[in-house]
Amino acid sequence: MTNVRQGGQGAYALQGRVAVVTGGSNGIGAATVKRLAEAGASVVVGYNAGKDRAEALIAGLAGSGHQALRVPMEDSAAIAAAAAAVGLRFGKVDVLVNSAGVTRAVPHADLDGLDDATFDRILATNVRGPFATIRAFAPLLRASGDSIVVNVSSLSGTTGLGSSIAYCASKGALDTMSLSLARVLAPETRVISVAPAAVATDFVPGRGREGVEKQAASTPLRIVAEPDDVALSIMAAVTHLRLTTGSSIVVDSGRHL
Repeated sequence: MTNVRQGGQGAYALQGRVAVVTGGSNGIGAATVKRLAEAGASVVVGYNAGKDRAEALIAGLAGSGHQALRVPMEDSAAIAAAAAAVGLRFGKVDVLVNSAGVTRAVPHADLDGLDDATFDRILATNVRGPFATIRAFAPLLRASGDSIVVNVSSLSGTTGLGSSIAYCASKGALDTMSLSLARVLAPETRVISVAPAAVATDFVPGRGREGVEKQAASTPLRIVAEPDDVALSIMAAVTHLRLTTGSSIVVDSGRHL
């Protein structure tokens, strides 16, 4: 996106750019879709079971050329088919945001409560899925010549504190995978992780806004992270952090302190 900056007032636009957002029908993904569309990108809203949500989201987006497309993280063949469909329509991808993820609240001390099926599903969705997505879209990212992958990670990947041990492990793996991919996809493609702490979404089953507010109250900034806060960080990675790759952006109101 060499020419992404337009004008002399510091305005950055994404006209003519193609963005794909997995997990794009809800939460952080949906907020990111809105920001990308407002900046002028044509956005492919990837979903698994949220087809109706994705289509409703597209109906209200700024701009044009948007598309809802099933991109299920546990099905590599379906991911490859989605990439082929995007290739036929657009011929390239400039921005790929891996926002799809899953978790289940299991107390860390309850080792037996974290059964194999849950552990495998979390790892397959949160680690193998993003890898399969990047693998499938890599030719389209190279076709851009100046593209970016943003992997939505979590502070849990470095602190080991989160909804479950498996979730923490998955985000640690995603961060390490991002480092490896930043090396092999350069120079055409940058790879950045964005790592929020608790965000005010329905992502963690059983954790309402009260739980997020309680966590935020213990941070230095004492600000509740909304999905759009994370989306803005993703937009910064896309448009402003031109020389950044292989890095993680922490969005946590200072919780890591």
